[in-house]
Amino acid sequence: MPGISPHWPEKTRELHNHHFDSTVWNDFRFRDDDVVIATYAKSGTTWVQQIVAQLIFQGVEDLPVAEMSPWLDLRVPPKAEKLPAVEAQAHRRFLKTHLPVDALVYSPKAKYLYIGRDGRDVVWSMHNHHVNANELWYRALNDTPGRVGPPIGPPPADVRRYFLEWLQGDGHPFWPFWENIRSWWAMRELPNLLLLHFNELKADLPGQVRCIAAFLDIPVEPGRWDAILEHCGFAYMKRHASKSVPLGGAFWDGGAQTFVHQGTNGRWRDILTAEDCRRYEETARHELGEACAHWLATGERSDQDRR
Repeated sequence: MPGISPHWPEKTRELHNHHFDSTVWNDFRFRDDDVVIATYAKSGTTWVQQIVAQLIFQGVEDLPVAEMSPWLDLRVPPKAEKLPAVEAQAHRRFLKTHLPVDALVYSPKAKYLYIGRDGRDVVWSMHNHHVNANELWYRALNDTPGRVGPPIGPPPADVRRYFLEWLQGDGHPFWPFWENIRSWWAMRELPNLLLLHFNELKADLPGQVRCIAAFLDIPVEPGRWDAILEHCGFAYMKRHASKSVPLGGAFWDGGAQTFVHQGTNGRWRDILTAEDCRRYEETARHELGEACAHWLATGERSDQDRR
């Protein structure tokens, strides 16, 4: 309601595993115009990083987005190396996180973009990411100092088995899925958070880019829109994948082209059984409630759930 100050989220815990070191946020110094791009993972993170980069730099060609927009809570490189590098950035900063809200420091100064995607599509994209990871990827996550908990191992080749293990283990072998979605959905009315959805980006990219520009208070010169939209399209990102992917894709067999894979939904439809889908959908409703589960599956929200 007008005149009532928002209740800002507070950090209540740390998350550590083969990927995470959430303590990095404790020492991060926010600026008034910071942008934080948040997802569970494999939900359109790289796509939205590209969009934000194109808006900030007004359609410039060949931006090194992966270098400019680090995954802050990834534990490699360590925070003693990462934080000074981010502090030294002179451009408007746009950072990436895969943490739930209560494991990061949420700042009223920053603008937050959260992207949702149906968990079945997430897993299909994640399986491609995981099954093509090479020895360098495993060494970076498992053998560098600071890992907490068990190492991550190779995935089963069968994607249905991978999905069922992920569903049964709530995000196994990565990190919990439902709490991530739930935590950001609960904050959807905050004035500095914009919920996005992979389906909406697919259906109306120009409209979504304009919405993001307005939310981030980025004026765009009329003559720059064509370049911005071209550079935010999947075909352009696939051609220039080495600029969007960490270390230019060195962690994956096939390089950056493997990381920026197909950008499609529904590949699970011919593989999962009706019972598999029923289990997933029942779990989604139980974990998220009807409104959030519907949004996650479709991108659709009722009027009362919109900002």
